[in-house]
Amino acid sequence: MAFVSERRVDFPMVDLAKIVYYPRFWDMAHRFYEESWEFSCGLHYNEILSSHNIAFPLVHSEAKFTHPISYGDTVQCTITVPRIGRTSIHWHYEFRNQEGTLCWTADQVTVCTDMREVKSKMEVPDWMREGLAKMGPEP
Repeated sequence: MAFVSERRVDFPMVDLAKIVYYPRFWDMAHRFYEESWEFSCGLHYNEILSSHNIAFPLVHSEAKFTHPISYGDTVQCTITVPRIGRTSIHWHYEFRNQEGTLCWTADQVTVCTDMREVKSKMEVPDWMREGLAKMGPEP
């Protein structure tokens, strides 16, 4: 089951044309990503970082911009996890506006690391794998 959340586009997120400034898409994606951990694993993202000492550096990101999102619009984000590797997690994002128009998609890969040694990969823990599997693609 996909994780779904939404937020309004505020003035600091837009450029002079009053559309979302392109780097803000990744900022919004990360905010939704953080929120998705409570849905999948029942933990606030800070608990994963601080209590479990697990980090997820982004190692790959592809995005497609298909329709502008304007100041005052509502962005609905859908996140799925199409693949969980031994040490990596693949994320798929879709942003739609309040009319349901697809505006942005992204595919990202994060690598599981120990916060104390972020340059070394670690296996995705079983409890996390089980939680993230809830966000797998529908059959």
